[in-house]
Amino acid sequence: MKAFDPYLAFNGNCREAMEFYQKAFGGELKIMTYGEAPGGNSSGDDKDLVMHSQLVKDGVTLMASDGMGDNKVTFGSSVSVSLQCSSKEETDAFFKGLTDGAKITMPLQDTFWGAYFGMLTDKFGIHWLLNYDKPAQ
Repeated sequence: MKAFDPYLAFNGNCREAMEFYQKAFGGELKIMTYGEAPGGNSSGDDKDLVMHSQLVKDGVTLMASDGMGDNKVTFGSSVSVSLQCSSKEETDAFFKGLTDGAKITMPLQDTFWGAYFGMLTDKFGIHWLLNYDKPAQ
């Protein structure tokens, strides 16, 4: 297996979410709407929905799209996106970048398993786990 990349689904606000994540994490964002797709069969309001988006930073990829027509997304608590961060400072920066409109379920803190860790649900309903494994002492 070469990679295991999360793919998020939204109900019409994928562009807003992915631009928010780009602001929080940095990286290169590519977005294609249903209307821009070759041979696209979208009409009306659907043409501006995101068919596919991809945010890439340091070899890590986050992808997402909007549901279309009757394919509405139901949000739940069965999946979280876990970020394995490179430093405490990076963890702080990413967490801060995600907090606008978020519900913090566990503030960043040192844990008994030797990590710096926190959890939140962002304003789009996505659950995030941020983890930095501290060097052994």
